[in-house]
Order: sequence, then structure tokens, then C-alpha cells
Amino acid sequence: MTKEQRHEFITLQLTTRDSISVIELSHLLSVSPVTIRKDLAELEQEGKLYRSHGCAKPINPFTNNRPVNEKEVLFVEEKRRIGIKAASFVTERDSIIIASGTTVHALARAIRPIERLSVVSASLPVTLTLSADHNIDIIQLGGWLRHSSLSTVGEFSESVLDHLTFSKLYLGVDGIDFEYGITTTDIREAQLNKKMMRAAEKTIVVADSSKFGRRGFAKISDLEEVDLIITDSNIPQGARHKLEERGIEVLVAE
Repeated sequence: MTKEQRHEFITLQLTTRDSISVIELSHLLSVSPVTIRKDLAELEQEGKLYRSHGCAKPINPFTNNRPVNEKEVLFVEEKRRIGIKAASFVTERDSIIIASGTTVHALARAIRPIERLSVVSASLPVTLTLSADHNIDIIQLGGWLRHSSLSTVGEFSESVLDHLTFSKLYLGVDGIDFEYGITTTDIREAQLNKKMMRAAEKTIVVADSSKFGRRGFAKISDLEEVDLIITDSNIPQGARHKLEERGIEVLVAE
């Protein structure tokens, strides 16, 4: 088998798998581990995979912090559908927390309250969107402004949650990893999100499918602490089954 054929075989394997080890590839292709490592190094330089701890992964699992205006133009239709599906869980005279991110902003655009609705929000764009509806009572969390997400973080934000309780939390995340859990790119935001989860009876993660297999800098929680994930139809093959095996409900916004 030529080098080009090996490269094609490796990339094909990663279309259906989360990872594959150097040792397994060595056996499958009947070449030495040294040869496989050279193949993986070349493929990584070409941007076709990511090397980690003696194995290859289809994508770089680490996600970077990006400004909200850049994120707003990504997966726009998927986020709109996720927002509509998530809004359908808002009930009559409900009390909810909305965290930060562009997907929860899509949720805010889709909310049509039944009578009164009470919302605590960390996101300035969410608050501005919901402020147009006089049937929504809003508490905007104070604290430090996180410029990249236009949301508040810190002890001032967290302290408000000590005195309130909610039926559900709508949480946007930067990464959903089966081993590491749900993550964000900011440690202050992760701390606030943890506090939000303790204040809510149910945690609903709203995330487009690009977040699967990714990790942010700061861990929010293990996957088992999430009740429901709402995502789009491009969710990685097998991911839904893995989540449901852990007792996490998954809804796909068609």
C-alpha cells in the first residue's frame, strides 16, 4: 500500500469514528508505528485530522474564544430551529434562566410567553431582545462584562442566584465531549453556569452539532448533569445513542 493509499484509508476511518490509535492503524495497515506517526503528522499539517495521546481524531477538540459577532453568522438556520424547539418548553407563568451565547439568543427571538414569564439573563443581547415584550419580567445579572460574549460574569452575577429558583436553565456551550463533559472558553462563565445549574430544576443545553467532540478551556459539568440537549440534524453519527444511554434526552430540531 502506498503512502497516499494509507492516508486515504486513515481519513476514511475517521469519517465514522471519534478516534483511532497508532497501534490499531499499524496492525490494520501492516506497517510500523513509526510509519503511522509520520502519516498522521503529514495529515495533521494538511488539516485533515488532529493527533492526541497516540491516536488520531477527526477534528481539533479544543475550541477558541471568539467574539459574538463572528459566532452570530455561523449555523444561522440551525440555531433558529434549535431556538424554536427550545422555546416550546416555556410554560405558562414560567421562571427560567438564560445563559449566554448565540444559540440562546436565537431562543430569545423565538419566545412567545403564555401570560407572564420571568427571566434571569446573563446575556445583554438576550435581555434587549426580550425587553420588547411587556409580558416578560427580566432580571439582568450584573457584574463584570465579558466583551466577547456580551454577557456578565463574576461574584455579583452569582450572588443573585442564591435567592432564586427556576424551572429550567437554557445553557449554551462551546463544547460537548463524551469524556470531559460540557465546557466553555471562560473560567468565570463556567463558574456562573455551575451556579445556574444548581438554581434550576432542569438543565437544557442548546447547541448546534459543531459543538460535539469539542472542548473549551473551562469545564461546566459532566454530561450526566444535563437533562436535555437540543441540537440540529447534523449531530455526529452515534452521538445521540451514546447520550441517551447516559440518560440524557436528545431532541433534533428539524
